[in-house]
Amino acid sequence: MAGQRHRYGPRPLPSIVEAVGRTPLVRLKRVAAHVGPGVSVWAKLEWFNPGGSVKDRPARQMLLDAMADGRIRPGTRVIDSTSGNTGVAYAWLTAALGLECVLVMPENVSHGRKAVTRALGAELVFSDPMEGSDGAIRLVREMVEAHPDRYFYPDQYSNPSNPRGHELTTAPEILAQTKGEITHFVAGLGTTGTVMGTGRGLKHAKPSVKVVAVEPDAPFHGLEGLKHIPSSIRPAIWQPDGLVDEIVPVATEPAWDLSERLIREEGLAVGHSSGANALVAINIAESLVEQGREGCVVTVFPDRADRYFEAGRWDPLHTW
Repeated sequence: MAGQRHRYGPRPLPSIVEAVGRTPLVRLKRVAAHVGPGVSVWAKLEWFNPGGSVKDRPARQMLLDAMADGRIRPGTRVIDSTSGNTGVAYAWLTAALGLECVLVMPENVSHGRKAVTRALGAELVFSDPMEGSDGAIRLVREMVEAHPDRYFYPDQYSNPSNPRGHELTTAPEILAQTKGEITHFVAGLGTTGTVMGTGRGLKHAKPSVKVVAVEPDAPFHGLEGLKHIPSSIRPAIWQPDGLVDEIVPVATEPAWDLSERLIREEGLAVGHSSGANALVAINIAESLVEQGREGCVVTVFPDRADRYFEAGRWDPLHTW
């Protein structure tokens, strides 16, 4: 298998595209030390993907599936809406695959996001900053409707290849890394692909696994990358019935606080959505201890904190 470890480390890969996945799973020892020896909390470090986030997995799957079935043809431009990590994933993947990329994003996304995606060769189109990610979704749909032959629109919110990427990779990796001992899986809701795909893969192999989704507790929040589903355009891939066992709302401030603790106490510089995921995972672990039960709680850390810093001197026109 490409990427399999041998005596000299990982095998050479034919393309950087093959480097997606196989990310580390680490135990949270200090922030979850109080839960006791019979319950463990683990986090999958998704910034080890080439593009620096969990979004490399669904973006790769959507592009490869479309290339395989002919939806991406010579001259077709890949276009989608994004406010962050998926855009970076599309940008580097299309560069590696020899494709053109157009990203539609709210005009008020950080300068760093704009600079990085431009540096990777993507063309940027900006939507109304007051309309947030939903405004970008509406604009990209208008562009595709006006020129359907010009673009391939993966539509990360509706594309079944989004959760499929997690079902094929994230779920089996977690099962292997925990030796099948996982009892709970926790992940935040954005496109909802991580929860749906990983949850489906885990439950297929081990039906007793509890799948817990995390969302902000209000429409206006500070947890970038997470979506308050009741007040947003509902992703078509969000089909929780029979799969998601619980949806837990999280406030911004405690998630931010835990993110800072993860940096100081675990050496894990993570984004705030990771803080939200960890908060719920630890709460589940505490509940298991109170019930006198054992458990293995796994969550996802989608990206690193530096993804939210301003990019320094990426502009090729910069005067030093």
